[in-house]
Amino acid sequence: MSLKLGAHVDQDDPLAEAADRGADLVQFFLGDPQGWKGPKVSYADGAEALRGRAAADGIDLYVHAPYVLNVATLNNRIRIPSRKLLQQTLDKAAEVGVKGVIVHGGHVGKGDDPEIGFDNWRKCIERAELPVPLLIENTAGGDNAMARQLDRIARLWEAVQDSGNENVANVGFCLDTCHFHAGGEDLDSVVEKVLAITGRIDLVHANGSRDAFGSGADRHSNFEEGEIDPAKIVSVVKAAGAPVVVETPNGDHGQKADIDYLRAHLK
Repeated sequence: MSLKLGAHVDQDDPLAEAADRGADLVQFFLGDPQGWKGPKVSYADGAEALRGRAAADGIDLYVHAPYVLNVATLNNRIRIPSRKLLQQTLDKAAEVGVKGVIVHGGHVGKGDDPEIGFDNWRKCIERAELPVPLLIENTAGGDNAMARQLDRIARLWEAVQDSGNENVANVGFCLDTCHFHAGGEDLDSVVEKVLAITGRIDLVHANGSRDAFGSGADRHSNFEEGEIDPAKIVSVVKAAGAPVVVETPNGDHGQKADIDYLRAHLK
């Protein structure tokens, strides 16, 4: 089975990081993942050079949006800047020629109506320009998350489709194995269930989990050291049939070991 496999890497020189891991693709941030400053390309020679060299090397690029973004929230001081920063990230990522921008589904407050969160997603997509695919990722925890449980993902997907954006086909789905495991969804059947909702899986985040099933904890581990049977991760990747990013720890070349494990077991 020939799928493109890669890893989340440091943003200063993603192509060197790809070579170090024997990766076909890389995912990285554009700036501070925990901050509100506008996106920037850290690659020393700039966006155009990164785009051209990645194409020449046959390396696909993906960008992960900042973690602080939450377009679902009822808090205007977070939601409005989130929409702005998400659009800036999409636009900057387009300069780099990425295959997609990954963003978390977000959440509403403990006592808030989740339907308002879904409608906030609808409004976000309605007004968004989508020069590259925007891939919404399932999340691990939170009692009022938009994309932890499958029923919530179904409502979120419905809201996105109702946005009326002429480029809504550029909104896709990123499946994270650690997040579904931590969120209490069975990995044996999750691909089938996601596809029944979305009709598509555009990217897989293949991660082990340091914590138990249903823990709600977003803590990734290398495949051989976590609470998920590595064979289940391989099964998810096979069933999804989408490109793969490992976001596992890289001490002692851990990401390369995880990529090599997938390659060996996808043959």
